[in-house]
Amino acid sequence: MKELLHETRCYRRIAAEARAGRSAHAALVLFPDAAHLRELLKECAKAFFCAEEGSRTAALIEKESFQDCLFYPAAGAKLTVDDAAKILEESLLRPVEGTRKLFVLDAFHTASALVQNKLLKVLEEPPEGVSFLLGAVQEHAVLPTVLSRTEKFAEPPFSEESILKALKRMYPKEAGLERAAAASGGILSQAERLLSGGGESFRLAEEFVKNDAPEAFCRKADKLDKDAFFAALELLLRDMLLLKTGQGRYASRTDGAAKALAERYHAGTLIRALEEVREAEKRVNFNAGVGQALYVLALGMKEEETRWQKLSS
Repeated sequence: MKELLHETRCYRRIAAEARAGRSAHAALVLFPDAAHLRELLKECAKAFFCAEEGSRTAALIEKESFQDCLFYPAAGAKLTVDDAAKILEESLLRPVEGTRKLFVLDAFHTASALVQNKLLKVLEEPPEGVSFLLGAVQEHAVLPTVLSRTEKFAEPPFSEESILKALKRMYPKEAGLERAAAASGGILSQAERLLSGGGESFRLAEEFVKNDAPEAFCRKADKLDKDAFFAALELLLRDMLLLKTGQGRYASRTDGAAKALAERYHAGTLIRALEEVREAEKRVNFNAGVGQALYVLALGMKEEETRWQKLSS
């Protein structure tokens, strides 16, 4: 995974500036993969201190125990007012081992406006030798006043090729790596979830598409890994459309089962279904029930298929 994270612009920039003896007083990394944001910040912190892999400093940063590199908040927690007070206090203390001190603030998008405001002054004018590295998933959750005081690195999702290479390094014995990379949207943790359970999300997507009585499936849908399921379903429908329209060479799979699924639907139905999957995912992200959203999708696919059959007859 480290090789993948080292492809990011923020890592390369921080490493280059550190080698040149420069560093921004405050940098904000916007990274779409929340599950691996902290790992990216650790790699950037190692670059900041020019810590080579395998060195004592790199090992201590990895364990979050290097005295001149302080991580806030605890992994999985939100940055609190108490954390902000500790940061302000710690920033006044001299570095222990060198001449620089780095504060790494993870999941900054979860910090309240009150917490962000408490840190504004130190972000703008930190004590000599002190720098800040902030990590967030969504830019809109970061106050404009914070954005104006930091050097921003907005990292796009990785390419499908980069995700696939990372998966091959991390999971060399797993099957279905190509499908997971294709459906990941450039998010490594999404690809990892798609691989989990032997590709369970892909199996469930097939079950949904070929299910003539969707009520039972939708009743158990709230137990789905919804993000992985929708990604698998979208890829499956895309592959079915490519196979249906004679463009199978671009599909992630061309086996008999995929071709049989494609034959069940008109191309127009699949085009509409792809649009509706994205709308269903949006509704779920705005707190709609997964089962209800999928039931509406299933009924819509049936109605659209009936319409196309009538037009074709």
